[in-house]
Amino acid sequence: MTPKELEKYEIIKKLSDKLITVSDASKLLGRSSRQVKRLRAKMRANGIQGIIHGLRGKKGNRKTDPEIWNKAKGLILEKYPDFGPTLAHEKLVEVEGINFSEQTTRNLMIAENIWQPKSRKKNKEYRRFRERKECFGQMEQFDGCYHCWFESRGPESCLLAAIDDATGKITKAEFTDSESVVNVFKFWKSYVAEIGKPIAIYLDKFSTYKINHKNAVDNSEMITQFQRAAQELEITLICANSPEAKGRVERLFDTLQDRLVKELRLRNIRDITAANKFLKEEFLGDFNKRFAVVAAKKSDLHRRLSANQLANLDAIFSVQSQRLVQNDFTVRFKNQWIQITKEQAVTVRRKDRVLIEERLDETLAIRLRQKYLNFKILPDKPRKASPTIAAISAKRIANKPAANHLWRRQIAADVAKMNS
Repeated sequence: MTPKELEKYEIIKKLSDKLITVSDASKLLGRSSRQVKRLRAKMRANGIQGIIHGLRGKKGNRKTDPEIWNKAKGLILEKYPDFGPTLAHEKLVEVEGINFSEQTTRNLMIAENIWQPKSRKKNKEYRRFRERKECFGQMEQFDGCYHCWFESRGPESCLLAAIDDATGKITKAEFTDSESVVNVFKFWKSYVAEIGKPIAIYLDKFSTYKINHKNAVDNSEMITQFQRAAQELEITLICANSPEAKGRVERLFDTLQDRLVKELRLRNIRDITAANKFLKEEFLGDFNKRFAVVAAKKSDLHRRLSANQLANLDAIFSVQSQRLVQNDFTVRFKNQWIQITKEQAVTVRRKDRVLIEERLDETLAIRLRQKYLNFKILPDKPRKASPTIAAISAKRIANKPAANHLWRRQIAADVAKMNS
């Protein structure tokens, strides 16, 4: 008997010996008078055993069948030995057809030493909870994660992912070889074209997103290619000062390193192309259905691209560099010489600074005063230009007056008058 049951026995015994009243026993036990009388009757009939609960020592009505328990244990050890309880439970239910609860799966894995529960962290540092944003598209948390996503089946790769702060929904995810500016540009070009422009993007201080040189603090003109593109699209960039600040996307990668790696293993996916197809067609929809939450407000704050932004999307998501026009109207760029041709839509002078755009399709474009220049890439270093050429002028097209123009009508009238 437990100490509590012994105390209950002493009180009911005093009641049976008429040392206390039913009302006194009710107050001491915190039970109703009717329940106290039932306990007294049970003790008179069964002695001290009447105090003990009648179901003690009996098999529970919801006890798991040992045969099903052993079958689930065998499947976990054979197919899902390194899965967590939640993911293992999903596979047992959806793939193996074993109708286990998640808690039963957890208890089984702990009892059979398949999985060890983690101890809670005792963090004494005070952190204030930041509420989620209210609307979908109000803020996207974005980051890249290098990991052996294909385990030993393929090389290490980088997963770029954006998660909505209001809903916890993975709005877009894509495997790439690195977190370079080109790969990030491809990711966000596809994002804004398909979904729209979010109000803000929350990211870290990786060199692709922010210049971390000490002089950049006081010089607002020192910006990265990504910051420049975000400014043109009117998207606010927020740089976190710690990983915990953008904890939603950090926790997302922790989850994906567990669940996604195992899903790729079960399907024997070993390359980026197949992995991206699986992400888009299967994984993201299922993941969001399981873990996304409802936003506080139903509004979608993603904005459509304007006509001008849509027309210049290739230019916005290009790596832009400034170069000086030489005396022979050539530009040197990445160890190659580019000749600016004679016919142009804008006047080009020596020492003009032109903007070279490296497009995502690996083509080049050269821009001067918002006009694109005609050019050709030279195979060899050009000869020195003649000093007589001062500038390449914009090509002028002669305007021929229409047949019914005022001038033509006046001339025709004068000729008719002279002939008459």
